[in-house]
Amino acid sequence: MALTDRKVLTFDVVGTLIDFETGILDYMQERARAAGVTLSDRAILEAYAVAEDHQHHATPRLPFPAMMAPMYREMAEVLGLPESHADAEEFRLSIPHWPAFPDSVAAMKRLRRHFHLVAMTNSDDWALSHFARVLDHPFDDLVTAEMVGWNKPDPQVFAFTRGRLSKEGFGFGDILHVAQSQYHDIAVARRLGYHTCWIERRKGQQGTGATPKTQTVAIPDYHFSSLQELADAVDQGK
Repeated sequence: MALTDRKVLTFDVVGTLIDFETGILDYMQERARAAGVTLSDRAILEAYAVAEDHQHHATPRLPFPAMMAPMYREMAEVLGLPESHADAEEFRLSIPHWPAFPDSVAAMKRLRRHFHLVAMTNSDDWALSHFARVLDHPFDDLVTAEMVGWNKPDPQVFAFTRGRLSKEGFGFGDILHVAQSQYHDIAVARRLGYHTCWIERRKGQQGTGATPKTQTVAIPDYHFSSLQELADAVDQGK
């Protein structure tokens, strides 16, 4: 089945289109410098991944921005940073400054010529409004954890999105789910029978960065290291 045989691309946003690791590092390294603490980028990202995994299990119904204050406090304890309430809240408020990946805006414009594009994100409505602006508003529909009441990898997020798409006349076979995270997206989408496209943003780098680890790597239907590669494949009719 060719990529262009699909009609809908559903997108994880944070990590796939938005460079959340850069956003996290910019904030945490600023806090570290203010506290006179020297930290490696790897230590910060791994601390974030562990804190997110803990918070996902503790509060699986919260959008991730609401998890960020308790995550900051856990990270601060591990990394030897001050655990102030203001710093924890400002961590969440750094979201509007998180950048898009360099290829995201142009690639999404190219993909929109071929597909109905849907954001399917663990963000709340507030965070997604900022991400959509940074991405130059590429989406035809928006699904957030705030709307659903659950976070990926819970299957209810996928079911909610399918319901919205069915009202637009799209069937299950029309959908390709595009994501960076094995933890939040690719593994559960494969279990649910979705066709998947893994954008491996950390290809060639050690570890999983700020994304929680999984026991195994789910094999996607398509595998690229960037969104530009996906757009190129679509334009080539692959």
